[in-house]
Amino acid sequence: MKKLLLLFFLPFLGYSQTVIKGKVTDKKGETLPGANIQIEGTYDGASANDKGEFQFKTDEKGDKIIAVSMIGFKPFKQNISLKSGENIVDFALEESINSLNAVTVTAGTFEASDEKKMVMLKPLDIVTTAGGGADITAVMQFLPGSNRVGEQEGLFVRGGSANETKTVIDGMIVQNPFFSSTPDVPQRGRFSPFMFKGTAFSTGGYSAQYGQALSSVLLLQTQDKISESSNVNINANLAGLSTSYTHKGWITGTLYYSNLSPFLALTKTTIGFEKAPEALGTSITINENLTKNSVLKVYATYSDNRSAIRFKSFDKIGETYLFSLTNKNFFSNASYKNTSEDGNWILLSGLSYSYNKDLLNVASNNNDRLDERTQARLVLNRLFDSEKSNTMTFGAEYHVINLNNFFNQYELKLKDNYSAIFAETEFYASSKLAIRAGLRGEYTSVIDRFNIAPRISLAQKTGQYSQVSLAAGRFYQTPEKNYLYLNQNLDYELADHLILNYQRIKNDRTFRVEAFAKKYSQLVSEKTTVFDPNPYRFPTGKLDNSGKGYANGFDVFFRDKKTLKNADIWVTYSYLDTERQFRNYTSQAMPSFATNHNFSVVYKQFFPKIGLSAGATYTYTSGRPVYDYGSDFKNPEMTTSFQNLSLVSSYLKQVKNHFMVFYVSVDNVLGRENSFGYRYSQDGKQRFAVTPVAYRTLFFGVSWSIGKLDRVPKEANLDM
Repeated sequence: MKKLLLLFFLPFLGYSQTVIKGKVTDKKGETLPGANIQIEGTYDGASANDKGEFQFKTDEKGDKIIAVSMIGFKPFKQNISLKSGENIVDFALEESINSLNAVTVTAGTFEASDEKKMVMLKPLDIVTTAGGGADITAVMQFLPGSNRVGEQEGLFVRGGSANETKTVIDGMIVQNPFFSSTPDVPQRGRFSPFMFKGTAFSTGGYSAQYGQALSSVLLLQTQDKISESSNVNINANLAGLSTSYTHKGWITGTLYYSNLSPFLALTKTTIGFEKAPEALGTSITINENLTKNSVLKVYATYSDNRSAIRFKSFDKIGETYLFSLTNKNFFSNASYKNTSEDGNWILLSGLSYSYNKDLLNVASNNNDRLDERTQARLVLNRLFDSEKSNTMTFGAEYHVINLNNFFNQYELKLKDNYSAIFAETEFYASSKLAIRAGLRGEYTSVIDRFNIAPRISLAQKTGQYSQVSLAAGRFYQTPEKNYLYLNQNLDYELADHLILNYQRIKNDRTFRVEAFAKKYSQLVSEKTTVFDPNPYRFPTGKLDNSGKGYANGFDVFFRDKKTLKNADIWVTYSYLDTERQFRNYTSQAMPSFATNHNFSVVYKQFFPKIGLSAGATYTYTSGRPVYDYGSDFKNPEMTTSFQNLSLVSSYLKQVKNHFMVFYVSVDNVLGRENSFGYRYSQDGKQRFAVTPVAYRTLFFGVSWSIGKLDRVPKEANLDM
């Protein structure tokens, strides 16, 4: 837990002397729910409720400027002389001619911390979701469009494999967003949700600014500098210890040690750990406003992870084999932003380097992996008109990727120089219609191919609180590395997306329904006559781009933060119909990682007066197809459904400027014995069920923060 865990508990704290309250309307006297009110130059402010009313506390006194903003209306500022006690002030905003009144292109995107788009997930949303384990990707699986694949890390979106989703931090692709993979043991993401001010999860039809993902991108934007204070945080739980120190808000250093031995001692596992997962790591974060118009952000982390698991042999009954892993990972990401004096030009640049080395020993065979990625990115935004509502974006990026794979004395090498250019415009054709159009071009040296990908999205306002959106585009991706080791004459894989979306947001309630159609072509296909279901095998046959497929379906999402006081409820349902012929599938069929039905309910309850929060999550995923050795794909067996009920709770104890947070979570409370499919012996005559590492888990810990409490920042408003 890092210093920004404070954001979650700030609603429980009240220590200001001055109260500002009032009401926000338009010039006709109509109330404006959701308007943002803030004391200029501070983090103190609030959002208007469904009656247009607001109230917040502050330590500020004397002559100040209050700024009021809302999409669809001209920004407004007013001088006010603050005094102790209650200050009442009302505002009347003027409608903007060129604004869309909150209409934006949202088809295929669930986005947070962007005032121009639908606010979905902030850091506190992620850490308070039961069953998510404070892991970004795990919580994304409770949103429409994704399905839970319990034996492997990654996001599986609308019929796509985990390889078809890319993680992007401040515009830069992350080479290794998860800890190194272990067979049938899903790994956590490497990054804390508190690093980011919000999470945008695109389920398709995403911007031309991003590429190399057939299905989805997970866009993460790092936090801006929000304070000048210093703070020490100490965290202890069943997974290990960590400590971090922030100096005057601009630099943070973190050191952590993790060892799962205490956790495993309290958990009945389905596999045997020869060595409990152990890690030592450190990170440094720099976030500084160099001038009033420029910002520099730097993040670097190094970790050393070790584990060893003894698995059952698939070929010899009663025997086991050892799988040991040592992982060394380094990742650095730097970004620089500069805005012109008139605010019409914004320059964004980035530089990133990642290094990942896996030392693997599998049944006495060495199978080591090494990868590196260096990338540079430059983006220029031009903003037009007085409200900066029409934009034009130009950009380019360049990547150098090195991949090595070792098996005993054999070595495979791959080097790729990947480059891309893109241009995109977003403009308002009328006060009720927004259009975003883009074009992306990519070149990949390893296959010596170039592509051009058009993208277009539209949003039409249908009422004061509702809109429809349409997105379409073409998306390319370079084939997986295991195929490129063998054949570099392959072409790009290709997917065409079409998405239709309707959403309505009113009174802290969000309703969203989205239909989609995705067509795959040029998928890599292995020329084989016998299907091998082993997902960890290395392909050895002939390859071409004759594969194809489709994914159609719809999603429904409802979020309610209004009906129950201090509560937050999500309800999600996704339907998927998909088939494809790819990899070593001998005919077109539903992929073994896909499911027809995904349903989840997330409930959170906050008790501000006593500093307590509690939550529960229930998920249901229908069965997945099982294809045995030599399958003809005609009548597959289906696994049983996946069902899970999880609980989480936390309690805050404050003493002056120090506070302690106690937290506990239970995953799969009912102990349901879920299954994810089967693994087969080499001759296909024996099979073994793939199950979770544990059917029920208990996790608890404490976080202690030492230092001056910051004033409540804008991000802390929970609208409860």
